[in-house]
Amino acid sequence: MSVDPVLEKILAAKRAHPYRPEKTIDQLRTEHAANGASVPLPEGANFEEVDANGVPAEWVQAATIAADRWFLFIHGGGYYRGSAAATRATAARISAATGARVLSINYRLAPEHPYPAAIDDTHTAYHWLLATGADPSRTFVGGISAGGGLTLALLLRLRDAGEPLPAGAIPMSPWTDLTQSGKSFEINAASDPIISKAYLDRMSALYLADADATTPYASPLHGDLSKLPPLLIQVGSAETLLDDSTEFVRKAADHQVEVAYEVWSQMFHGWHSSAHILDDAQRAIDNIGDFCTQQLGS
Repeated sequence: MSVDPVLEKILAAKRAHPYRPEKTIDQLRTEHAANGASVPLPEGANFEEVDANGVPAEWVQAATIAADRWFLFIHGGGYYRGSAAATRATAARISAATGARVLSINYRLAPEHPYPAAIDDTHTAYHWLLATGADPSRTFVGGISAGGGLTLALLLRLRDAGEPLPAGAIPMSPWTDLTQSGKSFEINAASDPIISKAYLDRMSALYLADADATTPYASPLHGDLSKLPPLLIQVGSAETLLDDSTEFVRKAADHQVEVAYEVWSQMFHGWHSSAHILDDAQRAIDNIGDFCTQQLGS
């Protein structure tokens, strides 16, 4: 199978700076922030920092958006790193594809703020978004990696509380099972230059602290998935986290949840963030726009 030269260049760069257990949390955070800062904001996009009822956030939007679409975006980073600033370009591209005004949030990070801080902040920000005038029937929620897990955890919490659910949700390369029990951790160990079981075991321990790894608001795969809104789940075939998506889709189907499932050939974890140079990343984001439009029936 031929490999896109741009993809190969990205993978080579990621292999050159692998995760190592001796790297401190501060070192890993610094690496992530630098990588995010290097991605240019699409032309015409803009952002504004806001306080979402105590949760630092940004409004991010493309040059042209609709007046009646909203998107809550949740960054990844293993629950210990990441920010709205580091994923601003991705949020702007999602805004362009969906026509939505995007609220990108900075939830509290572990180990300083372990579970349930991240899901608490996500829930708070969603409520704030609706309080600003967002119509839940025209609102979407999505995130990458840990942000994908938080996306699904938010749906479970909203449903359990009898609160308004969004029109749909888009988990991207989601981390749905903090027990790291998927077979793809072994099968894709050689193909994934980013995520290993050892890495996630370390980060899940920091996030969970004393919580059970199977608690549904941390590991949505282990929850009751009934009565969730339509989902678009995107994952790369090369990811060690592939089974986190595959098993979630299987279980969601058992609960009669409407799921569009896309497994992108050869793609790595969170490839959406490379849309400025990688065609398949932009295509995946374009599909997110199509999904949102279909859910709105326009």
